[in-house]
Amino acid sequence: MSKRKKRKVGAWLFRILFTILLLVSLGLIFNQQIKNWMVSSYQPKVTKQTVKKNEKKKANFNFKDAKTLTFSTVAKARLNQKKLSVVGEILVPKSNVHLPIGKGVSNETLALAAGTMRPDQKMGTGNYPLAGHHMVRRDILFSPLYFKTKVGDSIYLTNMRRVYRYKVYTRKFIAATRIDVVNQTKKPIITLVTCDATGARRLMLRGKLVDSTSYANTSVSIKKQFNESFNNK
Repeated sequence: MSKRKKRKVGAWLFRILFTILLLVSLGLIFNQQIKNWMVSSYQPKVTKQTVKKNEKKKANFNFKDAKTLTFSTVAKARLNQKKLSVVGEILVPKSNVHLPIGKGVSNETLALAAGTMRPDQKMGTGNYPLAGHHMVRRDILFSPLYFKTKVGDSIYLTNMRRVYRYKVYTRKFIAATRIDVVNQTKKPIITLVTCDATGARRLMLRGKLVDSTSYANTSVSIKKQFNESFNNK
């Protein structure tokens, strides 16, 4: 090979290497922003038919499998988003929380939605616990609960057949080992769990059921909010 050809090949290899290094560097710099975008752009269509179908599917309820929300976890979740079993929606108007509810607590489910924490839970019956991630960006997933939600606020759940309204009666930090808050109760309540600022403890919100109505007879204001984009936007 002539010196001229060697120089051309060398220059070509340098450009390829430089491009790869540039892309890797940009990925590292904008890692958080890209991760946020992948979460926020997940906007599934939730219908009565899809919920009914997904309610019958099996899911992972092993809390030990739930890990920190990494870039690779979110990317994998988006690649497999059709496998996420959405069984309803949660709405907390005063905190600007509006999320799909996924069945189970797999990493992929919690990367894009709030997750149910027991296989037998039903809206409006006993304890309905949901887990969600608390992220750096304050408007994604369960982050607004940490910064905005207070005692007295209303929480709405829907399975697209009925809408259940709960009122928050307690907000407190608990040990990460307190899995008893997931247990069934006689009274109809909702339990929301997310990480605190350190990740070592959990923020727990509980609300009691106030009333429920058919989706068709729900107030225009609440139906409008359920029909809007999820807060991961």
